[in-house]
Amino acid sequence: MNRVPIISQSDEYQDDEHNSNNINPSKKDSTTAPESLAPTTASEPFSTPLEKKGSEEDLLLRPTRMVDMVGQQEVYARIEIAVHAAKKRGEPLGHILFDGPPGLGKTTFATCIPKELGVSYQIGNGATLRAPKDIVPYLTNAEEGSILFIDEIHRMQKTVEEFLYPAMEDFRIDLTLGEGVNARTLNIQLKPFTLIGATTRTGLISAPLRDRFQMREHLDFYTIEELSEIIRRNAHKLRVQINEQAAFEIASRSRGTPRLANNRLRWVRDFADAKANGQITLLVAQDALEMQGIDTLGLDPQDRKYLDTILRVFNGGPVGVEAVAHTINIAPDTLVDEVEPFLLRSELVIRTPRGRRITTKGLVHMGADPSKYDCSSPYNKDPYSDGPARLF
Repeated sequence: MNRVPIISQSDEYQDDEHNSNNINPSKKDSTTAPESLAPTTASEPFSTPLEKKGSEEDLLLRPTRMVDMVGQQEVYARIEIAVHAAKKRGEPLGHILFDGPPGLGKTTFATCIPKELGVSYQIGNGATLRAPKDIVPYLTNAEEGSILFIDEIHRMQKTVEEFLYPAMEDFRIDLTLGEGVNARTLNIQLKPFTLIGATTRTGLISAPLRDRFQMREHLDFYTIEELSEIIRRNAHKLRVQINEQAAFEIASRSRGTPRLANNRLRWVRDFADAKANGQITLLVAQDALEMQGIDTLGLDPQDRKYLDTILRVFNGGPVGVEAVAHTINIAPDTLVDEVEPFLLRSELVIRTPRGRRITTKGLVHMGADPSKYDCSSPYNKDPYSDGPARLF
C-alpha cells in the first residue's frame, strides 16, 4: 500500500496559509459560513495563540468557570439564578439532575458550579456504587454546602438509590450494625450538601429518586456557530493557529457535540503540525477530516457503511436492524446505540413498523437517485392489502 509521505509543509498548504482565495475549487462543497462567521480573507490575520503561561489549567479544554461556557444559554441562566440565590441566603444549593446525550457539558456544569459557590466537591460514578457502603464515605466526608457529583447516576443499584432518599431530604443516613437480634440502627446526621447527578438515560432512574431533585436540566445539541466559538477558544488553549473558515468547517462536521468538536480539533492539529507547519486553514481542515473519513454531515465510515448496506443490499429498506447488523458483521446493540441516533436525528433514516428505511435526504447524501427508490411513507399503505395502513 502506498503511503502518503509526511512533510513539514507542502506547497499546497503554504499557498493556502496567506491567501484563502487559493483554495482548491475541486474540493467537496462544504457548509458556507454565515455573515457573523465570514471567511478570513488574505488581509485578515490568523487567530493569535495565547502566550505560554506555564499553567496546566490553560491546557485543559474544559471550561473552569460558568462564564466561560458557550451554548446552553437557557440552562446557564437558570443555574446562575439558583447559584446566586443560594449564595445570597447562605444555604446549600438544591439538588440538580442533568440529562442529555454524551458530550454536551453535564460534567462541565457539575464542576463549574462548586467554583461559583466557592465550595469543595467530590466526584463519584454510579457504576462503582454497588452497595450502600460504597457511598457512605462520600456522604460522611461531605462538608457543609459542598457538592457531591455522581456521573452516570442511572447505573446505581436500587439499594443505593433507596439509601440516598433520607440523605437527600433530611441529610441523615441510617446504618444497621450487627445481625439478627443483636442488630441495632445507627442514625448519622450529615452536613447539608448538594447532590448533582448526570445521566444519559433518565428513564432508568426510579421516579422517587428523580422527584428528589429540585432542578432537572436537559442539555441539547449545540449550533454550528456555538461549536465554532468553542473550537476557536480551544485552539488558543492548544496554541495552534486557526482561521474562522477552518473553525466553521470542523464545527459543521461535529454533530452538534463539543466533545466531538474537540476530538476533531485535536486530529486536525496533528495533521497541521505534520503537513502544514501547524497552521489550520480551510483546506487543511478539509483534508484532515477527509483522511479520517468524516464527511460534510459528520458521518464516519461506519455510518456510511450502514447506509450503503441498506441502500445496496436491501434496496433502501424497510429492513430490520438485525438483518443489517449480520450483513455488516456488527452487533445490533452497536447500531442501535452508536450509529442510528445521529442518522435518525439528521433525518437520513427513519424507523417504521416494518424496519429501517433511508429517507430521500439520505439517498441524496449517498449519491443515489431518489426516483429509483420507493420513498413513499410506509405508514400510507399496508403491504398485505389495498386497505388503510395497519400498525399491528
